[in-house]
Amino acid sequence: MILAAAGALALPRAARAAAVPRSFDHVQLACNDLDKGIAFVESRTGVKAASGGVHPGRASRNALLKLGERRYLEILAPDPAQDRSLDVRGLYKIDSPRLLEWVAHVDDLDPLIRALAGAHIETKPIFPGSRKRPDGKLLRWRALNLKDNRGGLLPFFIEWSADSAHPASDSPAGCELISFAVNDSAPESLRATFRTLQLEDVQVEPGSRPRLRAVIKGPRGTLEI
Repeated sequence: MILAAAGALALPRAARAAAVPRSFDHVQLACNDLDKGIAFVESRTGVKAASGGVHPGRASRNALLKLGERRYLEILAPDPAQDRSLDVRGLYKIDSPRLLEWVAHVDDLDPLIRALAGAHIETKPIFPGSRKRPDGKLLRWRALNLKDNRGGLLPFFIEWSADSAHPASDSPAGCELISFAVNDSAPESLRATFRTLQLEDVQVEPGSRPRLRAVIKGPRGTLEI
């Protein structure tokens, strides 16, 4: 399997695809059971992800693993303590771990919104998110989703609150994101969209089906998902 992610804002037009985009923040590996997802990653990399916390009102919880400086893997699964009807992402239906979405970070969402509006790219309202960590601290952020994210090929954007430590800062270390790419049967069209989003350094590869692809190297081995 292989993980995906990437993004880089305000890059020069001459920017070339990078192994990992500059604005890559994290990628979500989804499954229907958190313990199963943690074991899946640990068996292949040798590093065990740590519990991150729960997302109130979204019926989900996560575990995190550092992939580099301000980069991490989020293992996302249902939270059985919350009402199952709140699972709008269908996590209960994901039998085998797979990449769900990836996230690009920005310092300030407001100028990004104006730039996207000028490019006639429709977005959803900014979503203020939060998660209580196991140590009781509250992690806060603002997120911006595109109305059409091409089935998860395009990222959503995140602005971390200044009073919140980045999740990668204290997540289990030992793994590195070697590469991140997006596969699609119409790569040129997708590259054009990334240019409009000012994410020129995202690797776009031709493929028979749309998917995210990531390669993670750990002390025990390499995980492709």
